[in-house]
Amino acid sequence: MTPSLLPGPAPVLVAVAHGSRDPEALRTVTALLALVRSLRPGLRAELGHVELNEPLLTDALDALPPGETVLVPLLFGRGHHVKHDLPRAAAAARHLRTRIAAPLGPHPLLADALAARLAETGWTASRTGGVVLAAAGSRDPESAVDAGRTAALLSARLGGTPVVPAYASAAAPTVPEAVAALRAAGRHRTAVASYFTAPGLFAARCARAVPGLPAARPLGAHPALARLVLHRYDEARAASLPGRLSVAARAS
Repeated sequence: MTPSLLPGPAPVLVAVAHGSRDPEALRTVTALLALVRSLRPGLRAELGHVELNEPLLTDALDALPPGETVLVPLLFGRGHHVKHDLPRAAAAARHLRTRIAAPLGPHPLLADALAARLAETGWTASRTGGVVLAAAGSRDPESAVDAGRTAALLSARLGGTPVVPAYASAAAPTVPEAVAALRAAGRHRTAVASYFTAPGLFAARCARAVPGLPAARPLGAHPALARLVLHRYDEARAASLPGRLSVAARAS
């Protein structure tokens, strides 16, 4: 259990998932949110989606009573959804005083969760090992910076094993290109780390792109990810930025 030490009534935590037509996606983020609630009994935690699943974020916010809320994106970098979709939804909910937490990545807790999911595949770090960090991809260059920082954290967590970010769309390299680059460097025992919260189109595309290689499942309801959701919530709540709508500063 991770009780908050911040004073005053706790704002509602609204976890914001991307959404997917894969039915496992909703089940996965629902399980993650249940784990978050178990770590912080008494905290009201709700779920909203950017698209494709209900409740949509706008509907989730409309259903809340007047008061304070913190949006915690279940996303790993500073892309379009974090910079545009979440602030737009928050501004439209005029009955709420809303803060937007930083995306989940990069953070050492993510490296812990990614390493644990890789271990589930049976892959282990070795002299000829390498890892592809498979992410959705974004045209926003800051998103690639964030993925690169997570790759460095995971590499350190794996004892220096090279970790190369790769993307399902909108950015390069692709997963097969990253695997080829690692093999060219003599890293033939390669695995794919799934940099996704839940199953979906892009997660499946990355896993299928390199058949025969160990491919970790999405992070889902991993305890480290649940702790990170609460950490971002507490960061945003503690932030002293001016104005009705604020975006939490990135964690160092």
